[in-house]
Amino acid sequence: MEELRSRWTEIAGEDAGERYAARFAELAASGADVHGEARFCAALAPPGSRVLDAGCGTGRVAIRLAELGYECTGVDLDESMLAVARSRAPELTWVTGDLSALGPEAPGLDASGAGRPFDLVVAAGNVIPLLAPGSEARAVRGLAALLRPDGLLVAGFGLDAAHLPPASATVGLAEYDAWCGVAGLALERRAATWDGDPYDGGGYAVSVHRRIPDGTSPK
Repeated sequence: MEELRSRWTEIAGEDAGERYAARFAELAASGADVHGEARFCAALAPPGSRVLDAGCGTGRVAIRLAELGYECTGVDLDESMLAVARSRAPELTWVTGDLSALGPEAPGLDASGAGRPFDLVVAAGNVIPLLAPGSEARAVRGLAALLRPDGLLVAGFGLDAAHLPPASATVGLAEYDAWCGVAGLALERRAATWDGDPYDGGGYAVSVHRRIPDGTSPK
């Protein structure tokens, strides 16, 4: 099957890791809050929970959650981003992987057999709309399959041009909810920001879906 090229690769190129890390370092130095995603997730699951940072990039969210006492794994297809993550937190598990090809048997994720499934999967930073066109529903199914029953999938992404990088396509909330429903996930909460502000129909949304306990695991 022909390999799909993600929208992220089209926008960022092949060596985005250091540039992306520098951007957030500048934000942090200016006093900006760069840990909203981790704080949001920490309010949903207790310390010690197993968390997958899907599309982890340079590891910003996973590293912060690990500092707060969570068992974190990061997965990304961009090796330049993962190189930064590995240099910053070599003690964590960083997996090279395509989100559209994940599942409980994926190497390094250890979510089947004797391994523990994840309590929470987070996809921050416009991960869903930056996937390869046509692979989004498959990626959602794969992420759902990595969750324990009652586990949570948390995804934040832009819905319009003002909240998305150039050349990226918009994923609608109805479309995303439909993909989650097929994957055995039910919408539990939707916020407008990672600070938890109520969603009011604006151009950015953070969606929390729970894996239905008696749902059929996606194949």
